[in-house]
Amino acid sequence: MRFDTGRGRPAADLLATMTAPELAALFRKYGEEPFSGRIARAIVEARAKAPVDTAEGLAALVERVVPAPKHRRTHPATRVFQALRIAVNDELGALEAGLAASLGLLRPGGRLVVLSYHSLEDRIVKRFIAAEQRGCVCPPEIPVCVCGRQPRMRSLGRSRTPAKAEIDANPRSRSARLRGAERVAA
Repeated sequence: MRFDTGRGRPAADLLATMTAPELAALFRKYGEEPFSGRIARAIVEARAKAPVDTAEGLAALVERVVPAPKHRRTHPATRVFQALRIAVNDELGALEAGLAASLGLLRPGGRLVVLSYHSLEDRIVKRFIAAEQRGCVCPPEIPVCVCGRQPRMRSLGRSRTPAKAEIDANPRSRSARLRGAERVAA
């Protein structure tokens, strides 16, 4: 799951060493998994008998403990794998650092376009653009602006999602969101 095997902890290490509450918090925070507690307890119980160290084993374990909805679009372990991948690669930290660095790289009129694949990423991008569109950030109790902050970006509108034809041709694009902003004069 690690993009760079020389950095970070392997997912198998997290599954082998974290407590049930820690695993549940990880699945909730990075996977937005509604059954995070149930899954975490099952992992801790299972690893007492044998290590949970393969993707297939973890997927089967999650499938056993998560109730099956009538019309499932994704595998029940998808959010758990997402949470582990985000944790071992520090994906959200890298996204925040990349967004911050983009301001120094864009000239006035330059455009920033970000493609996100889940709500955690999309939320970070949306908040970043909104924060950079704001001017004054002085507390409301100060009657006159003393910070002098000027907006640094202008949103290019609402997010865009793939059309049905794109999703039919490329099913993995179904969760993609595209957001853009333009750098304004500094």
